[in-house]
Amino acid sequence: MLLKLDNPKIFSEIISIISELVLEVRIKVNREGMSIQAIDPANVAMISFKLPSSAFSELEIENEEVLGVSLDSLKAVLRRVKAGSVLIITKQENELRLQIQDKVKREFNLALIDIETEEKELPNLDFSSKIEMPSLDFAEAIEDCGVVADSCSFVSEPDKFVMKAKGSLNSFKSEFSSDELNIEAENNSSKYSLEYLQKMVKATKITDKVKVNFATDYPLRLEFITPFIELAFILAPRVESED
Repeated sequence: MLLKLDNPKIFSEIISIISELVLEVRIKVNREGMSIQAIDPANVAMISFKLPSSAFSELEIENEEVLGVSLDSLKAVLRRVKAGSVLIITKQENELRLQIQDKVKREFNLALIDIETEEKELPNLDFSSKIEMPSLDFAEAIEDCGVVADSCSFVSEPDKFVMKAKGSLNSFKSEFSSDELNIEAENNSSKYSLEYLQKMVKATKITDKVKVNFATDYPLRLEFITPFIELAFILAPRVESED
């Protein structure tokens, strides 16, 4: 197995984001590329990440490999990647070898680990509200909600999308119309944990658009997609009476 990334900085950023939700993952590598599917220890959030073969300048593999890795260890190595670095990943017996090539050739070897938790497939969800909006606007609204509360409500109408939060004393609301966003929605309302959302919106740095999919008291799916990356999160709702 040999993988070569000529621009590994974005890969490093995505691993850092995923590491905030899960501690270890199985990385699958085959001729179609690399993928990660994982669920956080509290069974509240799921992550799906795909890096297609076209993202690699070289991809050599005979059979599918499943690599169990500690994300803390992998993230620590990838932090050593600089602008202009090239990353080469190979497998040597029970180790993952990462070569960083820039002015100096550096090599790290990470022990592969056995991961006992069962891998779960992403659920097939049917969303009745689908919004595409600028990543920056979405991230700003999530941070604004975090000023006043620990959860955020998403409310949709056919021509409107609202993100709001209410704490014991203070509240916040951000309203978007179909003139500003691509909205395909019904009347829906659902509440989600800001602790998780604030970690997920760090993915807004990889693309200028985010797809927000939800329904009433239903899981949320956030999608961050570029020509070379597919990153999605699923977050369980907080089902409770409105404050």
